[in-house]
Amino acid sequence: MAWQNRLRFLFEYTTVKYVGMQNMKIGLLYRIFQLTIMGYLIGWVFLKNKGYQVKDDTIESSVLTKVKGVARVNSTDSDLWGPEDYVFPNQGENFLSIATNFIETPNQTLGNCSENPEVPNNKCSKDEECTVGEAVRAGNGIKTGICLETHNGTCEIYGWCPTEQRRDPDPANVVREAENFTLYIRNFIRFSQFNFSTSNVPKVNRKLLLKNCLYDETVHPYCPIFRLGDIVNQTGHKFEEMALRGGSIGVLIEWRCDLDKDSDCRPHYSFVYLYNTSETVGFNFRFARYSTDAAGQRRRTFYNVFGIHFDIMVFGTARKFCIIPTIVNIASALTLMAAGSYICDIVLLFVMKKRSVHTESMLERMTMNDKEIPLKIMPEGPVEM
Repeated sequence: MAWQNRLRFLFEYTTVKYVGMQNMKIGLLYRIFQLTIMGYLIGWVFLKNKGYQVKDDTIESSVLTKVKGVARVNSTDSDLWGPEDYVFPNQGENFLSIATNFIETPNQTLGNCSENPEVPNNKCSKDEECTVGEAVRAGNGIKTGICLETHNGTCEIYGWCPTEQRRDPDPANVVREAENFTLYIRNFIRFSQFNFSTSNVPKVNRKLLLKNCLYDETVHPYCPIFRLGDIVNQTGHKFEEMALRGGSIGVLIEWRCDLDKDSDCRPHYSFVYLYNTSETVGFNFRFARYSTDAAGQRRRTFYNVFGIHFDIMVFGTARKFCIIPTIVNIASALTLMAAGSYICDIVLLFVMKKRSVHTESMLERMTMNDKEIPLKIMPEGPVEM
C-alpha cells in the first residue's frame, strides 16, 4: 500500500562508502595528521593541562603568625625587647610589622609648647593668625591663639610636649638581632568544591619538626618557620639596608594540589619586595607607651618606628579526576581526526596531478529520468460494464 511505502524510509540505514587509495603521499599526510592530533591530546591536553581533571581555584584561607626572638635596644623604657614590644599588631594575623629601627621622643607631657617649625602652614607673625581651637594639619596639637615669635614664628599648641623632632633614622638604633628573629606561619586552606581541607604544618611528627626545622629552599622547603634575614635576602635586598628605613615584603603561599594523589598537596613559598625600584624605599609608623610618674603625672614615650612589613598572600588550585572533561576532550580529538579525512579528500580532488582519475573513482554520478509516469486514478464505487 502507498502509506507503507512512505513509512519504509524509517527502517532504512545509510552508511558511507569508502574508497581505498594506494597513494604514499596522501597516506603519509593522513598518518601525520592523526599522530599530530594524538600527540596534542596526550601531551598538551592530558599531561600538560591535565584535561582529565576539574579544578577549583576558589581557595578559602586562614593565616596565623607568631614571631620569636629577643634583642638589646637603646630605649628609655627598656633595654630588652621581646615579640610583645616589636611586633605590630600582636594578634598574629596575615599581616604584621616588625620594628627594626626607631626615633624616640621621651618624657612627653600634656601642656602648651611651640609647634614643630617643620610642620607646614604653621608660620605666624601675630596672634590673629593662630585661631584658638584649630587643629594643626599634620601637626601635634591644637592652637591656643598665641604666636611665639621667639620660636621661629610658630603657633603655640596644646598637646604632648616637647613635640616630635623630625630627623633621619640613626644606624646606631638598628635592632641588629632582628635578622635572626623567626616568623612562624600557619596556614589553613579549604577547597569547597571538593570538600577538602589541609594545613601547611605536617600532621606527622609535628612537634619534633617545629622544634628543629628552619625554612630552606632545598633542605626544608615545607618548613613553616622562616628566619627574617633569609626572607629579606630572598627578595634580593640586604637586611642592614632594609632594617634602617624599613620596607614591605610579600610572602606568597601557593598551593598546587592534585587530589588524585594523597601526598601531592603542599605549599610553595616565595618572597617579593612590594616596592618598585623607582619608588621611595621605606616603611614607618608611630606609636606611644604611657606611664605615670611618682607625682601622678601622665607621661609618654613617643616612637617613630621603622620596620619590615609582611603581607601574607595565599592562592592556589586543586584538581581532581572527572569523567566528563575526559570524554569531552577525547571526543574533540576524534572530531579533529575525522577532519583529516576531509583534508585528504580536498588534496586528492583539487591538488594532485591525477585528480581527474581520483574524482572518477571517488564520485559516482547517476542520471535520473525526469519523465513522470501519470497515476491512474480508479473510480469510486462499482464499475459499470
